[in-house]
Amino acid sequence: MGQQFPIGNSEGVIVTSPDELGLLIRDARKAQALTQMDVAGLGNTGNRVIVDIENGKPTVQLKKVMDLMTLLGLQLVVRKKGED
Repeated sequence: MGQQFPIGNSEGVIVTSPDELGLLIRDARKAQALTQMDVAGLGNTGNRVIVDIENGKPTVQLKKVMDLMTLLGLQLVVRKKGED
């Protein structure tokens, strides 16, 4: 789980698991010098939700993930596999 993902590059990152998405979100939060409690307060949610998302909990609500990504300035791009 110590893998680092490049945030902010123009090519993006291919995510294949909830764990990888959680790492990306955590890295984006830390790059903005925000604590989990900061983000929970800004997003009007509980700290447990942030912890679960960053730990890659597969049953977390998609809406909560999307809200957190928006809050951190991230976006989700969906494309067909193998297309660059």
